[in-house]
Amino acid sequence: MESVLIECVQNSLVHFMHHNAIFMCERLCAEFPSETNMQLLAGCYLQNQQAYAAYHVLKGTSMAQSRYLFALSCFQMGLLTEAETALCPPNEPAVEVPNGAAGHYLLGLIYRYTDRRKISIQHFNQALLLDPLLWAAYEELCILGAADEAAAVFGEASLLCIEKQHLYQGNQSRNLQASTDDQNVASKNIVSDDLSPRQSKHTHSNNLREISGNYYAAAIQNLGGASTNMSFYSTPSPMASQLSGVVPPPVCRNFQQIGANASVAGADNSPRSTVNSTIQAPRRKFVDEGKLRKISGRLFPDSGPRRNSRLAGESTGNTNPNVSAASGNGTIHSSKYYGSSKLSSMTLRSMTSRKAQSWATENYGEGIRNDISDDSRLNMTVSHSSGDARPLEQEGPGTFAAGVNLSSTSILSGASEILTLFRILGEGYRLSCLYRCQDALDAYNKLPHKHYHTGWVLSQIGRAYFEMVDYLEADHAFGLARLASPYSLEGMDVYSTVLFHLKEDMKLSYLAQELVSTDRLAPQSWCAMGNCYSLQKDHETALKNFQRAVQVNPRFAYGHTLCGHEYIALEDFENAIKSYQSALRVDARHYNAWYGLGMIYLRQEKFEFSEHHFRMALGINPHSSVIMSYLGTSLHALKKNEEALEVMELAVIADKKNPFPMYQKANILVSMESFDAALDVLEELKEHAPRESSVYALMGRIYKRCNMYDKAMLHFGVALDLRPSATDVATIKAAIEKLHVPDEMEDEL
Repeated sequence: MESVLIECVQNSLVHFMHHNAIFMCERLCAEFPSETNMQLLAGCYLQNQQAYAAYHVLKGTSMAQSRYLFALSCFQMGLLTEAETALCPPNEPAVEVPNGAAGHYLLGLIYRYTDRRKISIQHFNQALLLDPLLWAAYEELCILGAADEAAAVFGEASLLCIEKQHLYQGNQSRNLQASTDDQNVASKNIVSDDLSPRQSKHTHSNNLREISGNYYAAAIQNLGGASTNMSFYSTPSPMASQLSGVVPPPVCRNFQQIGANASVAGADNSPRSTVNSTIQAPRRKFVDEGKLRKISGRLFPDSGPRRNSRLAGESTGNTNPNVSAASGNGTIHSSKYYGSSKLSSMTLRSMTSRKAQSWATENYGEGIRNDISDDSRLNMTVSHSSGDARPLEQEGPGTFAAGVNLSSTSILSGASEILTLFRILGEGYRLSCLYRCQDALDAYNKLPHKHYHTGWVLSQIGRAYFEMVDYLEADHAFGLARLASPYSLEGMDVYSTVLFHLKEDMKLSYLAQELVSTDRLAPQSWCAMGNCYSLQKDHETALKNFQRAVQVNPRFAYGHTLCGHEYIALEDFENAIKSYQSALRVDARHYNAWYGLGMIYLRQEKFEFSEHHFRMALGINPHSSVIMSYLGTSLHALKKNEEALEVMELAVIADKKNPFPMYQKANILVSMESFDAALDVLEELKEHAPRESSVYALMGRIYKRCNMYDKAMLHFGVALDLRPSATDVATIKAAIEKLHVPDEMEDEL
């Protein structure tokens, strides 16, 4: 009975009938209340996005696989302390982390979200050592800015690791198969001795039907990409060692994916896969901070830090894709633990995220969530072998269900090809996270055509162009990504910001509606909607939409940053500071939040604070012309003119299309009374921004100070003809009225 129920549950999971799987597994646990069966029930709940149910089912259990599943449930519920305790019991310091690479990866996420960066990096590196094909761990290292070059991570050492794992697993499975065959022969002899000829014939026909049924189920599990063999908590569990007395080494994940089968009853070396996107925290973070705000007050009207002012219309900041943590309804918490113990389905959905990242698409891109690990299924079969459990399949490792043998050479050849692909993808992503955008684009250009034209790669290319302030190319790349993967939300938050800067209100509105209709519980959808309202200057409604993005995923750093931008537009600096701080609690490398804080302190004339925050942002993204420009502005306000001038020179070199650093450089030269040098800079600037009234107004001021009143009046007139803002009009008219008043007397007035 037990084996029949287990097979029914597994078959339901293979066909994504989660409700039926839960019902049957509850019957299983009622009839046979073992811990391995409780693991199966918890896996059913996790697949059905009921982490709270799995939490209560597994609370107090002690087996390795149970601890892993319990920790996974805690992670999804935001109970990070309990999750850490489950994986690393404080009273058992020598205990191994369950599930190998997957366990270390989950532990790395826990340490990351509890602000322990160094130990988080250690666990991600350990996960990669155990499973060289665990891409998610390398991705997290890139986000943390601690990844080694992809050529070193996915090199020859990784291939040797995969080879050793394959050879070990092959030997173990052959030995186990031989042992199982002996047991089957013995059992047949016993049956033939004890049964009459009629009974023997009847039993033999039943066995044939049952074996064929089991073989069919095993074939589905081995060939189906979303089968329970591909669960997100596989990797070898210490459970297997508890049953067999042998501790298996980590098994190469790609070996399982190409058809390796270790589903023989009693096996102690089941294939493993990584924690899938249910664990992952949403990747990314690309907020465009570069809409330069004019800060002089006299010539530059105020605007939000993300918005373009006229002079800085082509420059932008960058953002850092990551996942955020804070309130569920817009209220910011300072706690290290993000999320709530009361987990609604909305919160559950929001917590299944990953860099930037877009958890909703990864669930489909990497395969549907699978929850029952190979280890747990194998251990269930072993633990009940005295009953009616039978091996699901008699094929050895390296064999498909159809009986096609895979040689060691073919497996290693496939692993080598995957590692070659990972070296290109990994290097491109690493360079992108370091904001070496042109180098990242060069790396992605090395990809084969079929991989280059996928949604994820095209989204990364769009982000790179976005960081380079090339909005037209970014729009083109994201448009291709939408065509390649219309169901994917990867990078759509950044795409909405690109359309915001291009002032493509119709395209932005259409994108927002498409995303909301695709997934109302994805933060990217609400970011697009918020950008749509922000473009229409409806900042209060935009703020509500950004708060909604934070509510559905508190670990979405971009949402917190956009909330901060809208608070600034509403002149609510206190809440803006809280929003930026919430973003930094989620991701300390989210430089847009550092930039936003610097902008607030600059407006409040707290120049020392603004300098500090701009330096922090520049340390993360050293290639941003926008950050350099505002750092130079802060230094100029602190009377550090020489240093400010050097920073402005670097800003001009970093982005020659950005007119703002050239304008600020002219201002600094004027304050140093280098009028000729300032006029030379402004003459060059006129070629880049011929219709910018502020340039002509500044030239008028310089000519006035040089007592060249005719030229001053000419430039003031040109500035007025270019239709400046109301504030600039008042400033220019006041300068014209005092044209013949000496500067000393003008200051006294």
